[in-house]
Amino acid sequence: MNRINILSKNIYNMIAAGEVVERPYSAVKELVENSLDAGATDIEIYIEKGGKQLVRVDDNGGGIYKDDLRAAFLPHATSKISRVEDLDKILTLGFRGEALASISAVSKVEIISVTEGNPACKLTCDGGVAGKVEPAALEKGTVVSVYNLFYNTPVRAKFLKPDKKEETDITSFVVRFILGNPNVRFKYFIDGKLSLQSYGGGLEEAVAQVYGAKVIPQCFRIDAEKDGVHIYGFIGNQNFFKPNKSYQSIFLNGRYIVNNTIATAITNAYASYAMKRQFPFYVLNIDVPADIVDVNVHPNKADVRFVDNRFIYGAVYKVVSAVLDGTSTAAEFVVGGGRIPEIKSTSGGKESQNIVYSEKQTQIPDELIEKYKPQKSEGLPEETAFMSSETALTSAILTKKKSAQNKEKSEETDSEKFFDTEKELPMHKFFHAEEELKAYGSYLQLDERQVSGVSDNSLSPSAQAKAKEIEKRYLERMQARVDYDNCKYCGSMFNTYLIYEYHNTIYIIDQHAAHERLIYDSLKERLKQRKILKQPLLCPYLFDVNAEELRFIEKNLKLFDELGFTVSPFGADSFRVDEVPADLQDMNIKEFFDEILSEMESYKEIKLEDLFKDKLATSACKHAVKGGMKLTEQEIDALFKMMDGDMGLKCPHGRPVCVTLTKRDIEKMFKRIV
Repeated sequence: MNRINILSKNIYNMIAAGEVVERPYSAVKELVENSLDAGATDIEIYIEKGGKQLVRVDDNGGGIYKDDLRAAFLPHATSKISRVEDLDKILTLGFRGEALASISAVSKVEIISVTEGNPACKLTCDGGVAGKVEPAALEKGTVVSVYNLFYNTPVRAKFLKPDKKEETDITSFVVRFILGNPNVRFKYFIDGKLSLQSYGGGLEEAVAQVYGAKVIPQCFRIDAEKDGVHIYGFIGNQNFFKPNKSYQSIFLNGRYIVNNTIATAITNAYASYAMKRQFPFYVLNIDVPADIVDVNVHPNKADVRFVDNRFIYGAVYKVVSAVLDGTSTAAEFVVGGGRIPEIKSTSGGKESQNIVYSEKQTQIPDELIEKYKPQKSEGLPEETAFMSSETALTSAILTKKKSAQNKEKSEETDSEKFFDTEKELPMHKFFHAEEELKAYGSYLQLDERQVSGVSDNSLSPSAQAKAKEIEKRYLERMQARVDYDNCKYCGSMFNTYLIYEYHNTIYIIDQHAAHERLIYDSLKERLKQRKILKQPLLCPYLFDVNAEELRFIEKNLKLFDELGFTVSPFGADSFRVDEVPADLQDMNIKEFFDEILSEMESYKEIKLEDLFKDKLATSACKHAVKGGMKLTEQEIDALFKMMDGDMGLKCPHGRPVCVTLTKRDIEKMFKRIV
């Protein structure tokens, strides 16, 4: 048995650093929190190569005394608490005294600081080993520079994400610092270029700086006191939603947190207004007494624990739902940043649930519009360069209506159009089991003999299992196939279900599901073989993004082009769509990109069929013959012929196309057999 060892200082500091400094964003977070705790009103953040090469934070805070400079790098050294009782009422962002010690253990750190009335001093620390305190030049505050993060822990370094991803995560935290500290001036530089800046002008200016001034009129600005809980900030109105949760920020006593209790309360308040894949927008501050919350329950302080979750849930839910539903207390909660609901009373004196908004909207200050308007792009006329997303969307809608009007001129009926096998749906060789087997066999490099009867000697165990699965699926599909030329049509039920007899089996086919699947397969095949033709938009569609969405779009610009979309940057945090695929020009562009951004975390690589699958299913459902539609004999024959005897088909939504009843099943129903 191994003996028990007392770990040395450098080892346990590195272990602690694994929790406190997970990635470069953790170093930025800890250093900025120290600056805020020091009373800084001006903070500058610099990163290089996603924070791996450099993280630097400058502030104008109170600074560190010369005699305390070396102690600042010791584990559990802090100026924020001194007694165990202080843990019961923590009001600072930091308190454990682990940040500098952990960061310096896995990097090279230089700190320069000055306190009022004293000369500036500098100290360097390399891999946890502190040097000498030396004189330095600095007018006010503290400058902390972190070089080569994890240089001495290569195991940690190799698990870091690519520079752009690390940069995106840091940017997300800087955004939260700006929103959570609206009276502090921030500057954020990426590889020497100014990326974000705030002016300390309050929450409205901070929200406008981060998300654009046009967001303000889409939100309610609230300031409410409920059961001793102070809730204030911006929440999106009943029609303002985002495609993912990255536009949601909660600050508890000034600390950015991700808390399920509060998030669930807000989500439930929006439940009756939000549709699928829609997420509410909010920047919400919640102040509670320090003795009813524990902030020391998570290694990086990302979550907190409340003494009574139901109490917090109720306070948040009541305030948000009152504003959204327009109850009598809404006017007390809503302040000058949004529309104030006007309450209509019923004859019984209770408030109506129908919300009526005043025509007068809160105006965006001219100075905000001027400060945050998008920059004009070179080579574009002024009216195009400054065109709003709403204008572009209106143009797209008008184009869609015009296209729909042109379609209405056609005199073809649904059955004539979609059963014209020479035009719309030519006889199509569908992706049947034989082709599936061949495709998988090719993937596994199996020859014909190995596919039809798996060779135990020539294949690896995993390949054998795969081949057996292919063979099983092949047999199942073949068993579901019939010789359609020898099937006898017996009639239809409810103008929806077609009945065929084949040997001792009855096949009942859902005409809508069958036609829907056939159209879907045809559209999929066309997509695989389509030539990319782009249709220019009369007015470009513009959409804004945050840091995470920006990285995702930039990474996939080439793929969007291959799909038929011309997407290009438009300013610092916006994109414009100038062209769309000609065969999908009637699509709702906003819904399409919202859907992509809502699932961007699940996309490892965008594939054409993945993006368009739902669109194809919707199109197939829309154009398929409907249940209850009476078909002619010719149309029924054409539909059955296109099925090619495959009774195992399923519609794009997963419903079966056909169900079967054997003669034995029917005889058992009539008690002819037991």
